[in-house]
Formats: sequence, structure tokens, C-alpha cells
Amino acid sequence: MSSEPTTAPSDDSVDRDLVDWLAELPRVDPGIEAARMRLLRIARQSEQMLAGIAAQHGLTLGDWETLSVLRRSGPPYAMTPSGLMAALGVTSGTVSVRIERLQKAGLVEPADSSGDGRSRPVRLTGEGRRRWQAATDARTAFEHRLFTQAFTPGQVLRLNTLLRVLMLELEAELGPPPRRPDDQG
Repeated sequence: MSSEPTTAPSDDSVDRDLVDWLAELPRVDPGIEAARMRLLRIARQSEQMLAGIAAQHGLTLGDWETLSVLRRSGPPYAMTPSGLMAALGVTSGTVSVRIERLQKAGLVEPADSSGDGRSRPVRLTGEGRRRWQAATDARTAFEHRLFTQAFTPGQVLRLNTLLRVLMLELEAELGPPPRRPDDQG
């Protein structure tokens, strides 16, 4: 079985917009412009999908990201606010707002009673782990369905190889990618 599609795919939104863009940017490489536009649109649609799944589970995207960092920290799934701030790449104010919101929802709790608000670790509650897992299961199921409908396993491998090369170039030029903007919701 060939790893390439046998028929040309239908026009997407980039195909429909590219001709107009190229008329205004005559010295731009059409292939590079199309790839750039697709990467940005895919990123926006991915953010939209993640925000929708988060909302279905009573979370903001920032809340889910915070729960993910705590879950990734391993048992006992606890971190200090300053540790969360560094891991999330957000301000102390954003971390404070997220922790307060997650505590009110019963998804995190103080890990101990020592220290002040900046140094007192918070940990995932059982409900926090359950809600995180449900949202993450929905995300991975959606992504699996999307990728297996669009690509063969060989194409996914090739796509990852190509994107890794581009990511390495971007990181060499610009440094590590920025985190998501402060709290959305």
C-alpha cells in the first residue's frame, strides 16, 4: 500500500485564500506561505478543540493545563505555586487565580498546612485526577480518530519527522516555544 494519497484532496481554506494572499505578496514562496498558513490554522483549530473539551469537563484550558502539570509531576501529584508558575510559564497572579478556582471546584487541595500561599504545595484531589483523566481521554480519542482518518501510520511517522526538523530550526532561531497566553476563561 502506498503511503501517499491516490487522489488529490479537496481544496481547504488555505487553498481558497492563498491566491488572494499571493496577489498581495508576489515575492512570497507559495509553498512556504501555504505551509505557514496551514500550521497556524491547525494550531488555532487545535486550541479550539482543546478549549471545547475542557469546557465539556467544567474546565478552562488553563485549568486543564494546570491539572496536567500536577498529574505529570507524579505521585503525590503536588507542586508549589512557584513550581507551577515556572512549569506553566505564567505569572504568579495567574497561578493564584487558577489554584483558587481549582480549589473551589474541589480539584486541588493544600498538600500541607505549612508555609504561606506562595510556598504551600497544592495537590490533585481524587476528583481532580478523575476530571483530568476524562478530559484527556476525550482529547486523545479525538486526536486518534482524526489522525487515523487522515493518515496512514507511515504518513504519521513522516509528518513527525518533517515537523521535528522544522521545530529544531525554529528553536535554534527563536529559542523554546512560548507558553500559552495567560488564562483563557
